[in-house]
Amino acid sequence: MKNNESLLKQNPFEITFETKCYERDWEYLLKTKHLDRMICNCNTTFSFRQLIINNVKQPELVKRYAQQKVDKGIIDAFYFVDDYIDEALPLFGLQRDSFGIGYYYSCSELVGLYLSKTKYHLHFSSDAFMLKNHRSKWIIEACTILEKDSRFVTANPTWNHHFDDAKKESIGEKAGNFYMGYGFSDQCYLVRTADFKAKIYNYSHPISERYPKYGGELFEKRIDSFMRSKGLLRLTSTHEAYIHKNFSKKNFFKPITLILLKLKWHYLIKYCSIGYYNNICKQLLNKNLEITL
Repeated sequence: MKNNESLLKQNPFEITFETKCYERDWEYLLKTKHLDRMICNCNTTFSFRQLIINNVKQPELVKRYAQQKVDKGIIDAFYFVDDYIDEALPLFGLQRDSFGIGYYYSCSELVGLYLSKTKYHLHFSSDAFMLKNHRSKWIIEACTILEKDSRFVTANPTWNHHFDDAKKESIGEKAGNFYMGYGFSDQCYLVRTADFKAKIYNYSHPISERYPKYGGELFEKRIDSFMRSKGLLRLTSTHEAYIHKNFSKKNFFKPITLILLKLKWHYLIKYCSIGYYNNICKQLLNKNLEITL
């Protein structure tokens, strides 16, 4: 994937793009162009693009496919969690057993941050992605704010086009094209790398107990606790969204999903599954009613 010169001129920031994979989804990223599209649809250039690999049954096989992505220029590097986690955890003031059952929901993100060498770090989970939009500017707009305002520590598009919910969950103020609010999600986050390489992971906050119990003391819960304890905010785009819908965990669907990804139909199905088209129709209907009234 060659850097586009016009996009490069629009992006003065050093940003690492990152996603992760594990046994259930590595084939979706490495045997199709799903990873390629995840990066391309961000509509900007990156100083570095990395893939974090964890908990796979055949590491050498996965390594071979990941190397193909490097050879094609899609990513710059891939890393296995087990090779770095023991040296990464002390940096964050953490131990494996401190996560409880949340270790496997957190180790990829921590290794990714540990290895990140740029000022900004953008992470997408493997099942989260932007749709193609040549006018997308949220990454550059967010970095511009993060560069100047220390009140904000993270930024993201709106989840699954739920703009009304994002507005309701905000504190009622905006910064540029973003709602200001609390909260954190590990599905997609853009952060200043140095902030997240610090020892910020041992805070607790009662509101953070809303995270699912099955995740234990997981990464996103710890960040949420830190942010709320310190009164720090996130930026959520008022008009750009990312799509998130879990890949099926049933092996029966894997070959079907691979075919759909190769045909690009997977994204259309994801849109339907989150009720996107219904939401658009409702928004258009409401606008027409407002105009009529």
